[in-house]
Amino acid sequence: MEMQVDILWSGALTATLGLLGWGLRAYIAEVQRLQILLNRTREEMAKEYVTKAEVYNDMSRVMDRLDALDAKIDRLIEGR
Repeated sequence: MEMQVDILWSGALTATLGLLGWGLRAYIAEVQRLQILLNRTREEMAKEYVTKAEVYNDMSRVMDRLDALDAKIDRLIEGR
């Protein structure tokens, strides 16, 4: 009788540890997948950002154009 209980207990432990191992493996695979996706996202976001110098240069060009338009409007108003 004791031998049957040992066999049942051993089978139950084996099944439990097997399920735990399977779940842990699936969890680890998901974490690795998320790490890969996170790294790809970081790489893609770095491509889309601009530096402060680029923004400053672009804003300077826009402001120069606005100043030129302002001067033209002032000349039109003074001409009338």
